[in-house]
Order: sequence, then structure tokens, then C-alpha cells
Amino acid sequence: MTAPDTITELLWDQWKTKTLHSAIQLRVFTELGRSPLTSPEIRARLGLRAGPRAVEDFMDSLVALGLLLREEGRYRNGPEAAHYLDAGRPEVYLGAAIDQALDGPVIDVAADLRAGHSPDALPSAQEFYSGLYTSEEGSRGFLRIMTAESTGPAQAMAERFPWERYRRLVDVGCAEGAVAAQIVDRHPHLSAIGFDLPPVRPAFEEFTTAAGVTDRVRFQAGDFFAEALPEADVVVFGQVLHNWDLERKRILIGKAYEALPPGGAVVVYERLVDEDRRSSLGALFMSLRMNLALGGGFDFTGAECEGWLRDAGFARTSVRALDANRSMVIGFKEHAV
Repeated sequence: MTAPDTITELLWDQWKTKTLHSAIQLRVFTELGRSPLTSPEIRARLGLRAGPRAVEDFMDSLVALGLLLREEGRYRNGPEAAHYLDAGRPEVYLGAAIDQALDGPVIDVAADLRAGHSPDALPSAQEFYSGLYTSEEGSRGFLRIMTAESTGPAQAMAERFPWERYRRLVDVGCAEGAVAAQIVDRHPHLSAIGFDLPPVRPAFEEFTTAAGVTDRVRFQAGDFFAEALPEADVVVFGQVLHNWDLERKRILIGKAYEALPPGGAVVVYERLVDEDRRSSLGALFMSLRMNLALGGGFDFTGAECEGWLRDAGFARTSVRALDANRSMVIGFKEHAV
């Protein structure tokens, strides 16, 4: 008889998120950012009234999750927790953003699938972002998550694209500017524009100032459906296209084509769905979420995106992996004959 291992593991998966969220709420990572501590010291420092064994189990669960390290009975933050979950580092702290995401409204997948809301009955991505940016707390949390999501792919993109051929790039939907900052830092001959809605400017300028790239990176406010994209040699769409239905995806790709000179390039990076739609769980979950929560957004395969690029006039398209979860789709605008 087949054992239900996959099913039982899925039942326990919710505890991974519960444990992470609880550690953030208890400020475990912030306390360990000051010094390594034993389990009894953590229990005393945080005023935990649960028994010593429960606290030890909790701390060792964080070790098993790869968030903490334990050496000779003392716990300390692992690399990711030290960088992103210590409130003593407010410039990169993700704890508040995780609180916001986990305490926010929950999508009722079964109810939404039963109801079958038409795209017109759902908020568009434009409405979502307009509402998000009315609150500084909400927008800063979201933008910080975008920075964390973008840093790894940006570092890989800086190494795996032929930037030596180009001088200017525009990052469309730039958030805090992590992509532009990483790329121009690696390639000093480049300059960059971050293009996003006006409320993003303060966070962008704060981030790029801290990164020391303000001499080569600037912000341009705008709505990419209402206005032309800034002219550049390379147009980057980072985790942008999945927000929109197919018609709007094609509009944005067409705008990129118009903004580029002959020989220019467009780079689309996303969590791509694998071609057989069997293994890319994160991309499939994101696509489902976009489609149920927003008016028609969806994630896509590399081949689908290449087809849209070719339809817009781009040639020599390709798909290249950036990290374990994200890839970039590249299209070049051919020189005029």
C-alpha cells in the first residue's frame, strides 16, 4: 500500500510559515543579532513562559528550517535571517513586510474557483498598486519585499547578459531600484532609469543613495500604460508582466520595442512556468493567485514569452536561468536593413 507521505508533508508545511511568523513576532532574530544565546537565555530574554523543552523544540525547528545555526548549544542567525530578519538592520528588514503579508486578507481559492469571477469584477493591477501606494507603511513593506525578491536575479543578470554592448537601461516597475543598482555597480559604464509610479520615488532615492549609485541611476515617474517608456538600449521588466492579462502584456512588450533603438534588447525576468507545467510550483501558485485576485494576471512559460516578443518584432529570443526560481527571457531588436 502506498504511504501518504506527500499528503502528510503538505499538512505540516503550514507549520513552516507559522514558525517563521512566530519567530518574527517574538523578535528572536533581532535578539540573536545582538549575540548568540542558549535556549534558556532566549527563554529568559524574551519572557517566554512555556516550558524549557517547548522553547528548545521551537528554536531547533528554526535550525531545521535553515534560519538559525546552533553551535555548542548556542543559537545564532543563519545568513538569510541575519540579513533580512534582524530589526536592528531597518534598511533591509523584511519582518514587517512578512507580518503585513501574513496578516492580510486570505484568498479563498475554493470559493473563488466556484464563483468564477470575470476579470472585470476583480480589481486590476493598476487599482491594486494605486491603493497600495496610498499608505506609506503598506508601500514600503511591499517595496522591501520586491527588493529582496530582485537582488539575487539582478546579481545573476549583471553577469549573464552582454552589458558591455550597451550604455543605458530602463527598469520598468523598478520599486526601490535594486535591479538598476546591482547592474550599474557591476558595470560602471552603464547609466539607468528607474520608471515607476510617483509615490515610489522616495523609497527609490533612499535605496539608491545608500547603494552609492545616484551619479548613474535616476528615477522617472510615470504610468507605463498612459505614457511611452523612456528611451534606452535595454528595457527590463522584472516581475511585472505577470500582473496583466495577455492584451496588456502585449501592449507593454510593444512599448518596449518602440523605446529601443535597432540592436537594443528587452529582458523579462519572472518565475517562469516550466514547459510541461509539472514542476514549477512557485510560478503556478503565483499564476493562480494573480488570476484569482487581479483582473486576468497570470504567469507563463519561457516559450510563451518568446512568442510574444517575436510577435512584437523582437528577434533572436532566448531563455536563461538566473537562480533556482527565476529566469530571464531576452529579445533583440534587429538592426534596420
